[in-house]
Amino acid sequence: MAAAVAPYAAVKPGKMGLEEPQEQVHKIRITLSSKNVKNLEKGKNAKMAAAVAPYAAVKPGKMGLEEPQEQVHKIRITLSSKNVKNLEKGTNTWDRFELRVHKRVIDLFSSPDVVKQITSITIEPGVEVEVTIADP
Repeated sequence: MAAAVAPYAAVKPGKMGLEEPQEQVHKIRITLSSKNVKNLEKGKNAKMAAAVAPYAAVKPGKMGLEEPQEQVHKIRITLSSKNVKNLEKGTNTWDRFELRVHKRVIDLFSSPDVVKQITSITIEPGVEVEVTIADP
């Protein structure tokens, strides 16, 4: 069985009594999904700008932020028959409805305070945002 992890923040090794607590770094996954691709891209760009802002002084390779991953969009197709009395017998008419759901995933490693800043951004209507925080 694994040892229990203390809920305290990690401390820098140094002189006894002079340790400074560090912020815990969590893996954060932001999932954006929408039926409209244009609204989704606007939301993705706003989230990326907000995610990069705290790391402006850090070199790009070391900021713990990955590019948004484009997921395969899901297609739901529904077929329904039209029952119209005026049509000839023996002809089948069908309506086809299609729903495409597009999804983007943004992974970053930062403190929960940064997530609060990122999620406070207003985005386009119709874009669903899901934030998942995992322990390091």
